Amino acid sequence: MKQVDRLHDYLKEFGSVTQLQALRDLGIMRLSARIADLKKLGVEITTLRKPVKNRWGDTIHVVEYLIEAL
Repeated sequence: MKQVDRLHDYLKEFGSVTQLQALRDLGIMRLSARIADLKKLGVEITTLRKPVKNRWGDTIHVVEYLIEAL
């Protein structure tokens, strides 16, 4: 199974993915490239900039990719 297929299945199951989730759960290092691949295949994906706290308590922003409801 290709990374893009695993990512698509993950998005259909969970609805969204961040870079950390993609690395931990799917072994995908270049998430934005795989997202671009899915978009080329016609999958509707929305990008959300989400504030989170890092381990030192600082607020940082991560990108969360969301699949459009089927």
